[in-house]
Amino acid sequence: MSGDIIILLLFIGLVIGIFSGFPAAFILGGLSMIFGMFFVGPGIFGHFIVRLEGVMTNYTLLAVPFFLFMGVFMEKSGVAEKLFNAIYVWCGKLRGGLAVSTVVMAMLFAATTGIVGASVVGIGLIALPAMLARKYDKAMACGAICAGGTLGVLIPPSVLIIIYGPIVNLSVGKLFLAAYLPGILLGVIYILYILIRCYIQPEYGPPISDEEYRIPLKKKIGLMLTSIVPIGLIIFAVLGSILLGVASVTEAGAVGAIASMVLAACNRNLTWKLVRDACMETLKVTSIIILIAIGAFYFSAVFVTLGGDDVVSKLFLTLPIGKWGVLIFMMVLLIILGALIDWMSVLFIVIPIITPVAAKLGFDPLWFAGVVMVNLQISFLSPPFAYALFYMKGICPPEVKTTDIYRGVVPFVGLQMLGLLLCIIFPKIITYIPSLFNL
Repeated sequence: MSGDIIILLLFIGLVIGIFSGFPAAFILGGLSMIFGMFFVGPGIFGHFIVRLEGVMTNYTLLAVPFFLFMGVFMEKSGVAEKLFNAIYVWCGKLRGGLAVSTVVMAMLFAATTGIVGASVVGIGLIALPAMLARKYDKAMACGAICAGGTLGVLIPPSVLIIIYGPIVNLSVGKLFLAAYLPGILLGVIYILYILIRCYIQPEYGPPISDEEYRIPLKKKIGLMLTSIVPIGLIIFAVLGSILLGVASVTEAGAVGAIASMVLAACNRNLTWKLVRDACMETLKVTSIIILIAIGAFYFSAVFVTLGGDDVVSKLFLTLPIGKWGVLIFMMVLLIILGALIDWMSVLFIVIPIITPVAAKLGFDPLWFAGVVMVNLQISFLSPPFAYALFYMKGICPPEVKTTDIYRGVVPFVGLQMLGLLLCIIFPKIITYIPSLFNL
C-alpha cells in the first residue's frame, strides 16, 4: 500500500474518531498504536518511549499547572469583583459603559489567568447580573463577556501559548511578546464596536443612573488603586521577571501562583477550601492537557515515520494559488476546524503539520505563530464547538436563552476576523514588541 493511501486512511480514522465524541487523547493514542504496529512494526514503540519522555521532562510545560492554578485562584478569590466595581464607576456613565468595563476588566484579568474558562466564568458571574439589572440587551451583554473572556487565550500568560511554544520550537517568552499587541488590538476593537453600537442604538447599553455615578473622586481613585495596582503587580511579577531575565517562563509561573495567593490573603479570601478547589481544578485540566499531548506526540511519531509530513507539504506547495493563497487556505481551514473540534486537538494535530509548510513558503515563524494564535482565539466563539458559549450558558439565569448568547457572539466573531486580517496585513502588530527584546 502506498504512503499516500496510508496517510489518507490515518486522517479518515482521525476524523471519524474525533467526530464520534470519543476523547481526543485516546483517539490519537489508539490510532498511533494501530497504524504504527501495522505499517511500521514493533520498532515504533521506541519512538513512543522517546516522545513520552519528551513530554514528561519538558520543563516549559511545567508552567501549565502554575498558570492554571494562578488563573483559578484569581477567579475564585474575589479579585474580579473588586476590579469590575473600580472600572465601572469610571466608564458606567457612557452608553454601553458597563459592557466597556467588562472588556477592560477582561483584558486585565486575561493577563493574570491564561485560561478562557476562568475569565468567562469569573467575569460573567459579576458583569452579567449588573448589566441585566440595568436593562442591557441580553445579546450585547453575553457577547461582551464571551468575547472579553476569550482574550485570556491570547494576552499572556496564556496556557495556549505555553503549549504552542514547545510544539513549534519557539521561545515561549517571544510568543508572549508577540501576542500582546494583537490581544490589546482586539480589546480596543471590541470597545469601539460597543460604543458605536450603543450610540446608534442606546437601548442596547443604557448608562448607569446619576445616583450611582455620583461617587467622590477620591473614592473613585481609591477603588482604582486598591484593585488595579495589585493586578498590575502580579502582571509585573510574572512578565517582568521573564523580560528582565530574572526567571524562565516556568519559574515565572510559580511566582504568579504565589503572588495570586498573597493577593487573596490581602483581600482576606485565602481559605483552605479555596486552595483545595484551585488545586483540584488545576489537576483536572493539567491531566487533560498532558494526556492529549502524549497522544498527539505518539500520533506525530507515526505520522512523520510514515512520511505524512512530506505528503502534506507537497499537497500545500503544489496548490496553484501562490504563498498568500496557501496562507488564506490555512487560515480558513483553522477557522473551520476550530468550530468543529476543540482547540487542543487543533493545536496538537494541525499546527505541527502546517508550520513547516509555512516555513518553506518563506513566512516568518514568529509572525506565522502569532497569526495562528489569533486565529485559534476565534474557535472559542465559533459554534458549534465554542467553549466560551458553553461556559456562558452554565452561569446564565433562566431568562437568558441560548439564542441570546449566539446572537451576541456573532458580531464579535466578525471583529475577531477583522483583527486577524489586520495582523496579516500589518505584520508589525505581531513582530514589533519581540524585536525590542533579546529573548
